[in-house]
Amino acid sequence: MGTVTVVDHPLVQHKLSIMRDKETSTASFRRLLREISLLLGYEVTRNLELTTKTIETPLTKMEAPVLEGKKLVFASVLRAGNGLLEGLLDLVPAARVAHIGLYRDHDTLEAVEYFFKAPSDLADRLVIVVDPMLATANSAISAINMLKGRGATHLRFLCLLAAPEGVKRFTEAHPDVPVFTAAIDDHLNEKGYIVPGLGDAGDRMYGTK
Repeated sequence: MGTVTVVDHPLVQHKLSIMRDKETSTASFRRLLREISLLLGYEVTRNLELTTKTIETPLTKMEAPVLEGKKLVFASVLRAGNGLLEGLLDLVPAARVAHIGLYRDHDTLEAVEYFFKAPSDLADRLVIVVDPMLATANSAISAINMLKGRGATHLRFLCLLAAPEGVKRFTEAHPDVPVFTAAIDDHLNEKGYIVPGLGDAGDRMYGTK
């Protein structure tokens, strides 16, 4: 089984509770998702490799820590992943971005691909895949398969909520990809939604049904 990190920071949990509330407006949901993604971003990037470079402060020269290697990639699973992506780009504005278009067939619950655009040199970069919900894990597994097919070898998966069933399937399919989430909820219902969850993240973010 792969590693799973639950980010239990009080601010993360507080904002998540507000997002779960069905009375929270579309505007507030969108704002909170951007804020919480920034907080989750600190955890998912905690152990990025550092090197040093010589800089000169107003007082003296010093060897200062800076990120090592090529810029990382945020891979957004469309469309809801873009809500997390915006906050992460606030944190790392120089990151490259991949977009993975997947939708869930409501009858089979399988992921169907409709778009994929990514940087060409994924093998040389850390790729952080973002999607608010890890429910059945079908979309997440497909997204990782697509990225590995393009050469990605160093990946992490970041979500807002996860179901135990999704965590199990994902970590069995990709034990080499760590998962970071704000909460692991109780179960999936018969329609593949996380319970208690927060509903459909994309619909709540964009005000659609």
